[in-house]
Amino acid sequence: MTAVAQRPPMTASAAPAVPMPTLRDDLRQIAAWIADDAHVLDLGCGDGVLMAYLRDSRAAHVYGVEIADDSVLQCVRRGLSVIQADLESGLRMFPDRMFDTVVLSQTLQAMHKTEAVLREMARVGRQGIVSFPNFGHWRHLVSLLGGRMPVSPQMPYQWYDTPNVHLCTPKDFEILAARLGLVITGRALLANGRPVNVLPGMRSKLAVYRFEPK
Repeated sequence: MTAVAQRPPMTASAAPAVPMPTLRDDLRQIAAWIADDAHVLDLGCGDGVLMAYLRDSRAAHVYGVEIADDSVLQCVRRGLSVIQADLESGLRMFPDRMFDTVVLSQTLQAMHKTEAVLREMARVGRQGIVSFPNFGHWRHLVSLLGGRMPVSPQMPYQWYDTPNVHLCTPKDFEILAARLGLVITGRALLANGRPVNVLPGMRSKLAVYRFEPK
């Protein structure tokens, strides 16, 4: 792995001409919080759909970290810069405050070293954005009352094969963020792509948070 000493010189003109990708509900909210021409690091970037969108629609300078071979290959095919690495090992390849925004979308719940990952996001970025499924959704609670672990579009795994190891609610995340000295600057609790304002802790399916270090 090669350490990066400066911001990656990605430009919109470097992207191949491809149709604009369709974004998941949480990725649309994340994109709305990212400024034009921003330097963005996408952790656990998957196939690079968010990075491609930001590059092509916002002229963002995008960089990704992903461990899965197939996903890295898809990123390369999109003309994206990506490092193949395990997030759990840290982000030592990036200096402090290298990025305007660091994104971790629907991956936080699969991290074993949750606190360490959030600290690293706050170190290398001026702001961080995370999204995760809300384990406190009322349908999940009904499943638990019926004696079964919940299965939903946001958590589509059986208990014995799930990659999710640290499920949480929005309130759980807010408590952890405060303990780590992170200031929450934006919150979106979503169901079917729309903000939930009434009983959001029980009715929202996805949580998206923006934060900054103190």
